[in-house]
Amino acid sequence: MPSAMEGSEVGEEGEILRYEEAEDDNISPTDLSELLKEGTKESHDRAENTQFVKDFLKGRIKKELFKLATAALYFTYSALEEEIDRNKDNPAFAPLYFPLELHRREALAKDLRYFYGEGWKEKIQCSEATQHYVDRIHHVGQHEPELLVAHAYTRYMGDLSGGQVLKKVAQRALKLPSTGEGIQFYVFDNVSNAQQFKQLYRARMNALDLDKNTKDRIVEEANRAFRFNMQVFDELDQLGRSLPEEAQDGDLPVHDGKGDVRKCPYYANKLAGQAGPGCPYHAAVALVKQPLVQLILAACVAVAAGAAAWYVM
Repeated sequence: MPSAMEGSEVGEEGEILRYEEAEDDNISPTDLSELLKEGTKESHDRAENTQFVKDFLKGRIKKELFKLATAALYFTYSALEEEIDRNKDNPAFAPLYFPLELHRREALAKDLRYFYGEGWKEKIQCSEATQHYVDRIHHVGQHEPELLVAHAYTRYMGDLSGGQVLKKVAQRALKLPSTGEGIQFYVFDNVSNAQQFKQLYRARMNALDLDKNTKDRIVEEANRAFRFNMQVFDELDQLGRSLPEEAQDGDLPVHDGKGDVRKCPYYANKLAGQAGPGCPYHAAVALVKQPLVQLILAACVAVAAGAAAWYVM
């Protein structure tokens, strides 16, 4: 459902949720949003520097591995949204209940149907690391619902931030359709302005009636959620090493040169969706792969070898 107007969202009952209510210049260090931001910085950095995430950002993601990652997300969000629905009226979580704007389970089901076909449910299974994550989410939702905030914050706010970069990388690296099939997980149709929505969400978190001890426990749980995510990333990285290399379908890889890929201006232009000259390295690689060019090169090598042999005789 599209939003009713710019700078607003439609809530579950159809009311307008105005983003302006979230604009607060008086953020306190004791606000939950600030405690979470500062208290999870180290975990956030570690998660971004896992091998799986670094490879993903460079476009080094095999389609089979991306499918497994999508399945892991499906099981994770199924558990998270089941517990969110269970606690939608609980004062410790109710203000953060945004099913139309945030819930990802149905979007992930569409992605899995695209990758696996109509019988996708019988073709996926919950991995060991993902199951540990799922079990923790269910425990929290059923026994410590005030900590559910930590899991929702860690996942959804990340999806609205870095997740949007991953969407572009996945679409390009896996040659997915421009119409969005396979990456619906990253598409938030009912969030017209991600930055303003995140401000609204943080304002709602700060308004929760929580004592200091509970806030500290939420921060601790958020760090635990990051650890679960990193364990899933590490598991995927191990699985990826056992998967066969996939053909590039005649297209150029994202980057095969040495050094930091993000410092390549041609890569930066492509990531930003800008038109520009092709990367010389990629152009050379693509040219050398052409059969006719390979034949000419072989002939040149033969002539050069013959000339060298004649010279030393």
